Amino acid sequence: MSYLLTATCAVPAAGAVLTAALPAGSSEARRRASKGVALAVSAATLALTVVVAASLDTGGARYQLTESHTWIRSFGIDFSLGADGIGAVLALLTAVLVPIVMLASWHDADPVQGPDGTFENVRRTQGFFALVLAVEAMVLVSFLATDIFVFYVFFEAMLIPMYFLIGGFGDRAGGPDSAAQRSYAAVKFLLYNLLGGLVMLAAVIGLYVIAQDQGLATFDLPTLTGAIADGRLVIDPTAEKMLFLGFFFAFAVKAPLWPLHTWLPNAMGESTAGTAVLITAVVDKVGTFAMLRFCLGLFPDASRTFGPYILVLSLIGIVYGALLAVGQKDIKRLVAYASISHFGFIIMGIFAFTSQGQSGATLYMVNHGISTAAWMLVAGFLISRRGSRLIADFGGVQKVAPVLAGTFLIGGLATLSLPGLAPFVSEFLVLVGTFARYPAVGVIATFGIVLAALYALLLYQRTMTGPVKAGVEGMADLRVREVLVVAPLVALTLFLGVYPKPLTDLVNPAVNATLSQVHQTDPAPAHPVAATTGGEHE
Repeated sequence: MSYLLTATCAVPAAGAVLTAALPAGSSEARRRASKGVALAVSAATLALTVVVAASLDTGGARYQLTESHTWIRSFGIDFSLGADGIGAVLALLTAVLVPIVMLASWHDADPVQGPDGTFENVRRTQGFFALVLAVEAMVLVSFLATDIFVFYVFFEAMLIPMYFLIGGFGDRAGGPDSAAQRSYAAVKFLLYNLLGGLVMLAAVIGLYVIAQDQGLATFDLPTLTGAIADGRLVIDPTAEKMLFLGFFFAFAVKAPLWPLHTWLPNAMGESTAGTAVLITAVVDKVGTFAMLRFCLGLFPDASRTFGPYILVLSLIGIVYGALLAVGQKDIKRLVAYASISHFGFIIMGIFAFTSQGQSGATLYMVNHGISTAAWMLVAGFLISRRGSRLIADFGGVQKVAPVLAGTFLIGGLATLSLPGLAPFVSEFLVLVGTFARYPAVGVIATFGIVLAALYALLLYQRTMTGPVKAGVEGMADLRVREVLVVAPLVALTLFLGVYPKPLTDLVNPAVNATLSQVHQTDPAPAHPVAATTGGEHE
């Protein structure tokens, strides 16, 4: 048995414990040591996820590098891990973003020096970086778990470190009421997601009871989906619909899907830029990933039944999120509402039930993570320099900080899915796949592209062009560390925009397996091309 997946998840977990246990102190040397350990651990995790992705055989079994370790024998619960193409690319996205987030947040958690010259909260630095590693470990388990109960435990457990990251390490540009606003945002994030998790727990128990009554007392996902496919596990249609809704509700809250999205603008607005990236580019992807792996695999008939209704919700989310982004005055909240719109595209691609739609949705999860990370982190650099999140407080930045302005423009252009940049490929596939089965939905969804161009370009115009505003004239350009943060994100955006094949080769086999589970094939072309020969007019 290979232990590669266990090592991939265990390294950041052990790193979190080690970072938290390092000696505390106000000296720069001690802070640098804790940051260095955390960064080294995240780099080691990235190396392991690259090995995982490279080890997958695209023509092999659905789940590879599988491991199973007995956990709670009496209930058939095993700590089981397995990688497919979808889980592997999202694990790789997580491992890429975490060290970048750490570099971007290098000074965000430094202790504050009080009026008497002493430092307060000297453990802040270790706490922040340990929490980031804890989130990474839990997200990786969620992407790789093949036991439903194990997935549920870590799906819920990741809320705890995220709660402390939002509430304890908030944005210092939030104004005089920032502490109260951070607390509100953290509690709202926790309550919304805990509610979704409790509903899912009831559904998990219900599924286990039904399976146990038919001689399958297990939480093993491949066993259950295989039994459903060959008729050994039969779920009453009404019960299947209820179980589907229990799982889907939890995933829709985390995704977030309209109208369960309202926690996201608060959480992202009050967090540091690095934490905001963890929320929308890493943690939220667990929700959309789980829709593909669990909702469609375990409840194929209910997925087809509710698919059209979910498409309507995703379509509303696309337009609603984009419209609210256009009207935002706060840079971070603008990015949050833009993400709500993008998640609508991802969920639309999943429930279009076409290979193009689901491949595009998976690529969208990756590409949205990369492009939004670039946009948000540069926005964070911008906000920290000015000490304000309000768009009206900026203007003429490109005259005093051209590199910062240029990278901010690339992030905005990627967000609006400019051809040649990574999100364009995924958005195009989602729209093509949706149009093939639901033409009206595909047509309406394209309106979201127009709105994306509007909010992204208006934000750039208002902050970067025009006369230099007061408070901006002395703004420094990107420093070396900040360039190191942005450069890999820009490079990945350009590379995957012109050559997405490495990801599609990994993703497509898992997508085809998912479609077969819900008994769907791609629709036949409405106007098939007739075979012709050179002598047809003779």
